[in-house]
Amino acid sequence: MDGSPQVLIVGAGPTGLAAALFLSMRDVAARIIDQAATPTTTSKALGVNPRTLDLLQASGVTARILAEAQTVARLHIHRHGRTLAQIHLDELDLDARFPLAILPQARTEALLTEALAARGVAVERDLALIDLQDAEMVTATLSSGESVRAPLLFAADGAHSAVRKALSLDFPGDAWDEPWQLIDVDLDGPPGDEAWIDFREDALFVCLPYSGARFRLIGFGPPLLDNLPEGWRAGAVRWRSDFHISHRMAAAMSLGHVALGGDAAHIHSPIGARGMNLGIEDAFVFADCAADFLSGQKERIRDYDRLRRPTDMAVVRRVRALTAFVRNTGAGADLARRAAIPVAARLPFLIERVARIGLGLDHPVRLR
Repeated sequence: MDGSPQVLIVGAGPTGLAAALFLSMRDVAARIIDQAATPTTTSKALGVNPRTLDLLQASGVTARILAEAQTVARLHIHRHGRTLAQIHLDELDLDARFPLAILPQARTEALLTEALAARGVAVERDLALIDLQDAEMVTATLSSGESVRAPLLFAADGAHSAVRKALSLDFPGDAWDEPWQLIDVDLDGPPGDEAWIDFREDALFVCLPYSGARFRLIGFGPPLLDNLPEGWRAGAVRWRSDFHISHRMAAAMSLGHVALGGDAAHIHSPIGARGMNLGIEDAFVFADCAADFLSGQKERIRDYDRLRRPTDMAVVRRVRALTAFVRNTGAGADLARRAAIPVAARLPFLIERVARIGLGLDHPVRLR
């Protein structure tokens, strides 16, 4: 492939793939590399929110996602197995053109990759960034020994971003000590269109519909599979992982001719389902700024940081606050949930405000 693209994208997860797709739609030549030899087969993200579907609609990817995805109609909130509230998401007045779609991240990535291939762009795999220099252009040294020069570089290479480290950008924030569990498992019992949350003593249990009889369990405390709700039965475990939650935000999202997006720029808990979706928002705004920069509007690459960093930082803060609320197992928090959740469920404006966080509708996507 031509060694002198207009934009070099490092990382072929959903953020990098979306950036390449949005750039291609603006007739910007992008080259996308990834250090992994093969695409991911596991799926950290499940929810494709209405905002993301809106941004991807013109590419044709939205229609393909909706053709495969499940939707979530209800959110059922419990305390020790007893119902606190049942919220009908499809009845909320959110002014959204699309629903919350449930599709494994691996499939979303595959659909983005196919859309890119149709536009003549292929991911170059088993190829990592080793070093970069930024002067009038970015010069990137790859693991193959190749040196690539490009006017712009977009880092979408994850929480341990080699690009961010090469720029010596701080990644301040905090991490929480308790281990969280993530399990993809076949279940008999839970509704297939309902998200289920149970606040338990010293524990949290979340169940999300995944695909058919497969569900995703997320939580902390005792082993999730040993504490299923009454009447539920577990079948085959498809994937499991333990993780710790961090909330961090890069000190800058653009520096010189380099910009960061997705987990390379910000990380937060999975509560709220914003990680992949926020990264695709970053990609959309970056593509607009990059196209303008390449047409001679040199200030536009600085605009990317001005536009995205305050927005992303606000989302990280909101998700951190929401996660702190659900992880707090103290008596005061338990009393607050027992009192507040049933009341809030009867006040649509409050439920809609919280729902907008998870659905990506809590802020506009600004391009200027």
